[in-house]
Amino acid sequence: MNTKIEELDDKFVVTLEGEMDTAAATEAEEVLKQLYENEGKEVIFECEGLEYIASSGLRILINILKATMAKGNRVVLRNVNDDIKNVFKLTGFLNIFEFE
Repeated sequence: MNTKIEELDDKFVVTLEGEMDTAAATEAEEVLKQLYENEGKEVIFECEGLEYIASSGLRILINILKATMAKGNRVVLRNVNDDIKNVFKLTGFLNIFEFE
């Protein structure tokens, strides 16, 4: 699992690649924890290379969504494949996140 954060102007662009299983989610959370303190920046998750996401990965995304929205910012999931989108649908998270 590769997780990379780029800060561009008024947003964070987070690239997620590979499989976010339980072990990878723990490592990804270390990289992503700076987003919990996000002040005033939109967060875009680039998911084109994301092949799998476990419930622990969903938990991380939900926590970032809550923290970011509480400060008046938005979170966008971009280029999510149909398999990953189906996981969001099955868990009831499809309507919680914004997809592009």
